[in-house]
Amino acid sequence: MATLTIRPEDEKRVKGLGFLSNKGTDNFSGRVITVNGKLTAEQQKVIAEAAELYGNGIITLTTRLTMEVQGIPYDKIEEFRNYIARVGLETGGTGAKVRPVVSCKGTTCQYGLIDTFALSEEIHERFFLGYASVKTPHKFKIAVGGCPNNCVKPDLNDIGIVGQRIPAFDTDACKGCKKCAIQTACPMGAPAMVDEKIQIDKSICNNCGRCAEKCPFKAMTAGQVGYKIYIGGRWGKKTSLGTALHKIFLTKEEALDVIEKALLFYYEQGLAGERFATTIERIGFQQVETQLLADDLLIRKKEILSK
Repeated sequence: MATLTIRPEDEKRVKGLGFLSNKGTDNFSGRVITVNGKLTAEQQKVIAEAAELYGNGIITLTTRLTMEVQGIPYDKIEEFRNYIARVGLETGGTGAKVRPVVSCKGTTCQYGLIDTFALSEEIHERFFLGYASVKTPHKFKIAVGGCPNNCVKPDLNDIGIVGQRIPAFDTDACKGCKKCAIQTACPMGAPAMVDEKIQIDKSICNNCGRCAEKCPFKAMTAGQVGYKIYIGGRWGKKTSLGTALHKIFLTKEEALDVIEKALLFYYEQGLAGERFATTIERIGFQQVETQLLADDLLIRKKEILSK
């Protein structure tokens, strides 16, 4: 067996930079942040070059949409970081802080209701980078999904955003067609014909937008874009399904503010080593939601982060 020569304190230091020890060796895997899983051809080319120059030529993908270059010697770490920095790439994504943002391809997907790439890039700038120096009680994960298909499992993240299309139904325009286009389009079975008029069961409708503008008589218009937010999801040794806030947020700015309030709340009221889901369980969802829907946390932002 090889003799390991890297001191524990040095291993800890480079882990904070996104370099994880390769078991049983003095080499490391460098975790390259992709912002939201989207890379240019030039960036991918540079990562491949760096893997051959400084690593063992192997690149793996993580569940947080980052890329890990394996087999990087300790004394080559800074050279690796400098090499990928030429195309705007950096390493990181470890520790008790905001982790790399995960996004689905809602921007280009036929079912996407929001521009997930643009939103996740804003989240990356405002919270992954903006809160990089803020040590939270435990890791904090954020996911952005473009529609209720939930491909990136937003409700299994500490904060999950899901794009919504809130139906706008005009009862007077409904002709009571025997074969209703709105019923045919809905995958949830929410529309039902009642007294020769379509009725939408809001308890079933998931705001997926499939029915929007399907009615030839304009009974269902495009509706309004919104953002559904889940809090307290967790995946791992102990799993927890996130709970949706009762309000659908109608602007991107509102949704971003809720993320910031959640981070401030967690920083102030979470206990060391406690996941956000456990903090919510301890304090109570209703109390947490009340704080996230109010503005006090943002007003006290400077005070909270100075503690």
